[in-house]
Amino acid sequence: MTCGCICFGLDWSSLHINCGGKELSVGDDSYERDMQSGGPSYFDSTGSRWGFSNTGHFMDDDNRDSYIVDNTSRLLMNNTQLYMQARASALSLTYYGFCLLSGSYTVSLHFAEISFTDDETYNSLGRRVFDIYIQGNLVEKDFDISERAGGVGKAIVIPYPANVTNALEIRLYWAGKGTINIPFRGTYGPLISAVSVDPNFPVPKDGNGVSGGTVAGIVVGTLCLIILILGVLWWRGFLRCRDSTELELNGLELNTGSYTLRQIKTATNNFDVANKIGEGGFGPVYKGVLQDGTLIAVKQLSSKSKQGNREFLNELGVISALQHPHLVKLHGCCIEGNQLLLAYEYMENNSLARALFGPKEWKLELDWPTRYRICIQIAKGLAFLHEESRLKIVHRDIKATNVLLDKNLNAKISDFGLARLDEEDNTHISTRVAGTYGYMAPEYALRGYLTDKADVYSYGIVLLEIVSGRGNIADKAKENQFVLLDQAISLKTYGNLMELVDPKLDSKYDIQEMTVVINLALACTAVSPANRPTMSSAVSMLEGRIVPQDFSFEQSRSMTEIDREKMMKQLENTNESHIEEMSIPYTDSSTSAVDLYPVDGFSDYLQNRSSDTNKLLS
Repeated sequence: MTCGCICFGLDWSSLHINCGGKELSVGDDSYERDMQSGGPSYFDSTGSRWGFSNTGHFMDDDNRDSYIVDNTSRLLMNNTQLYMQARASALSLTYYGFCLLSGSYTVSLHFAEISFTDDETYNSLGRRVFDIYIQGNLVEKDFDISERAGGVGKAIVIPYPANVTNALEIRLYWAGKGTINIPFRGTYGPLISAVSVDPNFPVPKDGNGVSGGTVAGIVVGTLCLIILILGVLWWRGFLRCRDSTELELNGLELNTGSYTLRQIKTATNNFDVANKIGEGGFGPVYKGVLQDGTLIAVKQLSSKSKQGNREFLNELGVISALQHPHLVKLHGCCIEGNQLLLAYEYMENNSLARALFGPKEWKLELDWPTRYRICIQIAKGLAFLHEESRLKIVHRDIKATNVLLDKNLNAKISDFGLARLDEEDNTHISTRVAGTYGYMAPEYALRGYLTDKADVYSYGIVLLEIVSGRGNIADKAKENQFVLLDQAISLKTYGNLMELVDPKLDSKYDIQEMTVVINLALACTAVSPANRPTMSSAVSMLEGRIVPQDFSFEQSRSMTEIDREKMMKQLENTNESHIEEMSIPYTDSSTSAVDLYPVDGFSDYLQNRSSDTNKLLS
């Protein structure tokens, strides 16, 4: 988070906010008012000292999103006036402190549960659980106010140390836990009563080292200069029209940090080609180093890219709302002029694809324990997207190049540019196909029929690649067949699964783990989506909580001849208008299935795959 205010050289050494309440004094501290009503996607900066942003609808709240909560319980604490109101959020609430003196601070967060009661009504059964981040670091997981305070209507003040360089970020995030159903309508999500920020170092007597007269002079002089500059710019016509990108993005406030174009150019050495680390659907990706030493990967929207502002905003909105250990973190964005840039955390070991089957100088020696851990981590990331996140996400382009590895070879899923919200009221999303040849599920490639089981299929292909150290490339000798997947099916039929294993492992692997992974891959790539496991089940199997026998891995035997023939006819039953809708030639870091092969050709592939498997079984 960078400071979005103009400090005029004035730095503050403390900050006190009465969240959701009026201005008041408690002892020697003066708490500033915070009574803006807020909104589901809202940012407010009350001045040069601090601001807050809020994200999320209370989907079950009849009161039309109440972000300021009034006390409904009997308060048992000192300074009760500080806890009469509180600010709440349905998903994410972030407070920013601007222009603070650099140094060590104590950040004290004031909480009291004032929505629930301690009587014998339904309101006494409520439970509020959320996470707390200070400067981007998780300091409280599954925090429950009433549990920590010893009951409702009781105050608890928790101090946290924080190192500040100009700006402070305090984030409260609801991860989907706690009470969300009737009769507790609209009461879930973070809630905070006050924020206190005090220095752990000596400060000048006047608090900022500048006299009142000097401050007034600087402010007045600066305002006059700004007015003069704006007048000149308006007279010359520079302010009379605005870039189309700026107009489209005007008023956009998302839950992520922001950078100036100058900061990004400095970090990447003005987008030096030596810092270029990849090329995606948005355009080139550059390595960068921020002033505080943080490594970032900057994705730059190319002017030639067929993905425009809508796709950029989609990626920005989705990623900024999601945080998980196995999803690539978005540090911030830059929206300046016609420049659209995303700054991600830098992944030192690039992609899983490059590590497994990239050029020789880039390959990594991944032993089996590392590969097995990567299988689990990818599954956990997908399980979060499909089942654990409040926003249900279907990635649509899971592949080895979209799995990145950090310096410790931990896997994280990247590239949500193709992601779409999986609406709860729909069993599937019929949309235009966007994915990668060799990874797409048949029902998605043929009909654009998208569910989370399409990601499961792609995950199965990635598992086979991890096991074998080879990509699932097309077989030139057998049109419309994939070498790796068909080889796995054949070896399963004859009971020779271990022949699939990467020779570089040199038999140094756990046979039971290897068998589980290969069998899981075959289950994930079943022709019928109904026969594929959920990602949470995949995690349970890999971690040993579900035995492999609980799944039917014989995908070639999972359907009778009649069932298989019926499914093939169903997949081919696509009208011409739908086919035309599907024909988009460009996707992120991939190619549209319809451009690489016609629909009928893919149907032939499925028929050939079924026919070859039947011959092996007969």
